[in-house]
Amino acid sequence: MRTGKGARSLSRQALFPSHPPTPSLSRQALCPWSCRVTPGVVPLSLSILVILGLLALLSLVETARAQTPRLQTQGAAAAGMGNAFMAQADDPSAMHYNPAGMTQLRGVQNMFGTSLVGGTTEFTSPTGQTATGDRNGSVAWPPPGHVYITANLNDLGVTALGDLTVGIGLNNPFGSLTRYPNDGPFRTAVTFTTLPLLDIKPTLAYKVNDYLSLGLGADIYTFSGLFGEGHVEQKSIWPGGLGIPAGSMVEVNGSDTTAGFNVSLLYTPFRNADGKPLANIGLLYRSQATLHLTGSFLANGAQVAGAAATFVLPQVFSGGMAVWPVRTREREWKLEFNVDYVGWKSNRNLDIHLDNGVLIPFPQNWQNAYTVMVGTEYKWLHLEKMPDWEIALRGGYMTQQTQIPDRTFNPGVPSAMSHIPSIGVGFACNEAGSVFGWFKCGDLGIGSLKPKLFAIDLAYQAAFYEVRTITGNQNPTVNGRYDTFIQVGSISLRFGY
Repeated sequence: MRTGKGARSLSRQALFPSHPPTPSLSRQALCPWSCRVTPGVVPLSLSILVILGLLALLSLVETARAQTPRLQTQGAAAAGMGNAFMAQADDPSAMHYNPAGMTQLRGVQNMFGTSLVGGTTEFTSPTGQTATGDRNGSVAWPPPGHVYITANLNDLGVTALGDLTVGIGLNNPFGSLTRYPNDGPFRTAVTFTTLPLLDIKPTLAYKVNDYLSLGLGADIYTFSGLFGEGHVEQKSIWPGGLGIPAGSMVEVNGSDTTAGFNVSLLYTPFRNADGKPLANIGLLYRSQATLHLTGSFLANGAQVAGAAATFVLPQVFSGGMAVWPVRTREREWKLEFNVDYVGWKSNRNLDIHLDNGVLIPFPQNWQNAYTVMVGTEYKWLHLEKMPDWEIALRGGYMTQQTQIPDRTFNPGVPSAMSHIPSIGVGFACNEAGSVFGWFKCGDLGIGSLKPKLFAIDLAYQAAFYEVRTITGNQNPTVNGRYDTFIQVGSISLRFGY
């Protein structure tokens, strides 16, 4: 029940004496100069611009912290480059990183994969009590994943709509899964949280000319019982009161479906003699979306009351630049940096409305934050002994700025300054290529549906969180030291037809 006449508004301390905020309960003139340049040569002015951009990037790194529950990794190739991919955006994960980049994809392409996430958070209270949180096991399950399908309509003979590419995707752009012992120091605050949010992504991309592509898409956010708990959920141990015995396991949960939109741009001022980009600039705006979550407040599995809350997913502004100092028919070398600005300030509170008329205030007062990413990729396109294969080596670095102040920090949502290096490798095989001489890559299809391209990408990321000491939290049991380390291994498979 929403607040209204006769509704009771109780303080958080009066109703939940040691229950913290519950963030997991939540409802052609574009290129006036000649843009064709000598293959493999980037203009000096552009190189200077890249250097200045990298210096600007480094100035931001000092304040960067981790932004859980936003999940950056939505494709293994991008992950290997520290997720600095929005200006390259040349595989189907462009649907997430920069949909305008989908115009670079030929024919029909599909890509799917997952990320295995593991790691721990070690807590030490001011009095020396300890607790260890994990991802509900050594690896979060089910793991976050991604599926994308794109189709270039021109390549399929549909020319009436111009140079249009369409796509549909599914991924997990926001999520969190943390478990603590039921007898831990802050057990009355949290023992378990999960946010298994799905994003369905119908997307269009239109190539205006050789220099400019535009993207437009929807983000349909929802939950499903096929993935995790099927709702936002947080559990804790009840301290007593409201007729609920002390020591009971209480749970609040909720779900909803909502939608937002995204608009994007990919600008290519320079190309080589083969028409491949030597420099790209990407821009993306993803809108805010509001989840009006409805669910239950449970004690030992039995419903005590219906519950509702509102969680605002942030708007995101993203920009990036990629340059290829080397881009020939034999090899390619790319450098890229990206910056995201995330509007977490929209999450001011997560007040819980129970259907018995009780309002439980949960102020959040999150802050806007930056994410900065830098990455590189080196490709061998035509190896002498493997002429039908391409091999890529990747590396990158990502860091994020925390959005959660000490006052409203929740152990279920680890947040601290982080440094996230990454490495990756990719193998792409054309239809005439063979796998160890056993079979041709073009034979991997089903029936008459045979791929012209098969690729596999692998990446590893290590998130080193700086020590965070929480003081002055609205729940004193949460105060203390938090040491977090997260590891992520990602894989993506890609087929082109």
